[in-house]
Amino acid sequence: MIVGKQQVSQLQLFSPKGLLLVLAILTLISLSFFSLKSFRPPVQISTSASPVTVVEERFVEKIEVEQDVADDLFTDIYHSPEVFRLNYAEMKRKFKVYIYPDGDPNTFYQTPRKLTGKYSSEGYFFQNIRESKFRTEDPDQAHLFFIPISCHKMRGKGTSYENMTIIVQNYVDSLIAKYPYWNRTLGGDHFFVTCHDVGVRATEGVPFLVKNAIRVACSPSYDIGFIPHKDVALPQVLQPFALPAGGNDLENRTTLGFWAGHRNSKIRVILARVWENDTELDISNNRISRATGPLLYQKRFFRTKFCICPGGSQVNSARITDSIHYGCVPVILSNYYDLPFNDILDWQKFAVILREADVYQLKLILKNITDEEFASLHKNVVKVQKHFQWNSPPVDYDAFHMVMYELWLRHSVVKY
Repeated sequence: MIVGKQQVSQLQLFSPKGLLLVLAILTLISLSFFSLKSFRPPVQISTSASPVTVVEERFVEKIEVEQDVADDLFTDIYHSPEVFRLNYAEMKRKFKVYIYPDGDPNTFYQTPRKLTGKYSSEGYFFQNIRESKFRTEDPDQAHLFFIPISCHKMRGKGTSYENMTIIVQNYVDSLIAKYPYWNRTLGGDHFFVTCHDVGVRATEGVPFLVKNAIRVACSPSYDIGFIPHKDVALPQVLQPFALPAGGNDLENRTTLGFWAGHRNSKIRVILARVWENDTELDISNNRISRATGPLLYQKRFFRTKFCICPGGSQVNSARITDSIHYGCVPVILSNYYDLPFNDILDWQKFAVILREADVYQLKLILKNITDEEFASLHKNVVKVQKHFQWNSPPVDYDAFHMVMYELWLRHSVVKY
């Protein structure tokens, strides 16, 4: 009978209820074991960090610093800050430009005329492209092809407009005949640079060049057939600047608005006629004479809130970059001006954009801008100063790199 009872007990143990009971007991024992183990004193760790830990901490700190710099740099002065940051980095890694080697540097080709004056942007580009890592000697690696002919140098040698057109056409024709690259895209991956307004007239006689190639010009107006999605607006910069950059000096800016210059356009004539005698707007009918004192023109930028920038013989004006450099909020007074880097920078964040018809309400418009709004515009002017400065050799985010970024955005074309 005892054996029978043991057999019954064993059968009950291996029944479903018995198995559940065993599982519960094992679980309880396991939990008790780990609970008792948790009461043991923790293992003492040396307070001196290992080399790996130090490296990791420094790496994290470096990332945090770089992120802080990026957050400060890529602000809302850009239409798409993150897109610009990523595309700019890709451009620096990949972008290559082939410079045609043809043409005598002592005449109209290859080298700049000079790096000073109001057309210095053209000269700086010619020099910077050779100093940069974007240049390649292998045309098969090139995304774009630079046609290194300088209308500014032609102007300096007294060449007539008619002869300029002939020289440009003959040079481009020789490149087309000698190399296969133009015909692959009909010139869509070629570009040329001209800041002097004579460059507009010199290239007008070569319609296939203006129509097909990318034109990097200081005169981006419909009047010269400028095509915004194809062409690039080159900032006209009068370098070297006579005085250091201004900014973060709101208390010194007591004059509402300032302009002084020649009346060489309709809008300038109206501006001078309407506001020349105003007590709050400093409007001069002529350029300020150097005889009245050194650098008086430049010094007025430092004490002015808003600097008026009407177009002259062309829509462009070096006064815009002067204003930015000296920390004065530029007031663009033009019916059409495809502003430099317009598809990168949000000009509304650091400038006042007006049409020519607004000239009659100019003072009212400027006085309606609150102190807080002006402070924000001024702060952003300081942020964009680096983008309107040429350097030799070029440095990150300067005018040269911004122009190259504009070209990078336009480099994707179909090759035949």
